Amino acid sequence: MRDESCSKGPADGLGAEATTAADSRAPSRRSVIGWGGAGLALGAAAAGGASVALRGTDGTQPAGSAGAAVPFHGAHQAGIATAVPDRLHFAAFDVTSEDRAELIGLLKDWTAAAALMTEGRPVGEGAFGGLPEAPPDDTGEALGLKPSRLTLTIGFGPSLFTADSGDGRSGKDRFALAGRRPEALVDLPKFPGDNLDPARSGGDLCVQACADDPQVAVHAIRNLARIGFGRIAIRWSQLGFGKTSSTTPEAQTPRNLFGFKDGTRNVAGTDGAALDRHVWVSPETGPAWMAGGSYLVARRIAMRIESWDRTSLQEQEDVFGRDKGEGAAVGKAKEHDEPFLKSMLPTSHVRLAHPDSNGGAKMLRRGYSYTDGTDGLGRLDAGLFFLAYQHDVREAFIPVQRSLSRADALNEYIQHVGSAVFAVPPGVRDKGDWWGRELFS
Repeated sequence: MRDESCSKGPADGLGAEATTAADSRAPSRRSVIGWGGAGLALGAAAAGGASVALRGTDGTQPAGSAGAAVPFHGAHQAGIATAVPDRLHFAAFDVTSEDRAELIGLLKDWTAAAALMTEGRPVGEGAFGGLPEAPPDDTGEALGLKPSRLTLTIGFGPSLFTADSGDGRSGKDRFALAGRRPEALVDLPKFPGDNLDPARSGGDLCVQACADDPQVAVHAIRNLARIGFGRIAIRWSQLGFGKTSSTTPEAQTPRNLFGFKDGTRNVAGTDGAALDRHVWVSPETGPAWMAGGSYLVARRIAMRIESWDRTSLQEQEDVFGRDKGEGAAVGKAKEHDEPFLKSMLPTSHVRLAHPDSNGGAKMLRRGYSYTDGTDGLGRLDAGLFFLAYQHDVREAFIPVQRSLSRADALNEYIQHVGSAVFAVPPGVRDKGDWWGRELFS
């Protein structure tokens, strides 16, 4: 699903109200081996430099250089309205423990490690220098690398809240959270054309790692998985490259694997009014623990690259409703000229996805391209890993995708093969806070 309201948007702007991550130093790991509970050790000298907090006059943080650090603490989680780096490692996890205290301990441990890694610092005592008899606190592959604008964003899936986890693991309300599931955290309906793989769908938890260096992003997910050993297991993950949308309108609009500009009308990370209206959950529209958070829909969309590459240029442009070079809508000269929807074919992607065709619905897109080898039949296993944030899935993704799945000409060339939805809590406000604290209060 690549749309004008939710899917197409230029740019890179950092979200508001982020503050510089606090210096997280704590007693040495020599007194507590490992990361398995309240004795989490956070010692270590800075490896990648201190956090950089450059601010504009409006309080927002502009896109930094590839080596900069994005502040971890703030009212909203980084990785939503913040600048979109070039690489992604997204992972969904199943919680294997049924102990509420262990889940809370995991979230605290993850928060502490995330605060360090986003500053370019090693986890705990690092990859060397600790007890020779114990595994290192950090896996080490990011030693000497810059922070690379790493952001880590966590989400909670419907199966974390339901009495039945959905896969037969448990018929119990595992963590006493069933009564706290937000109404907006709905199970997505099956859309026409869906061919979803259960092994690439769902999850109790997710972590989105975005960075300019793929090794930095992979290092982050690897260390969180290692820290959670015995409490969580990776359900599925996805690597992504070449962002297909961005959050700063002044930047060049990226292109998807079909060669078209993607993200022309995305919500800007500096547009506070649009973010409040379309992205952030308010105290009036959601439970108190979600205020300042958002809802994430993740979809793995396979592209039929070979069929598309044999399609005429005119048909490609008719499918999207934009020209391939400039990105201008039908009958317009420039990419950002307001489209005249009735001049497009009724089945064009832009026309069906535009806010005017969907009651004003918008989402903030952070998609990435992917290639995962071949499909065994000599064709590329490639496509779009769609990520979209919104204040209510029922008012944004679901109605837009219903419209697209029924009539979009693009459906001849794509298929949704993986799906997940998550409640993304507000940000970690200071060094005493942790991911999801309000949910468990």
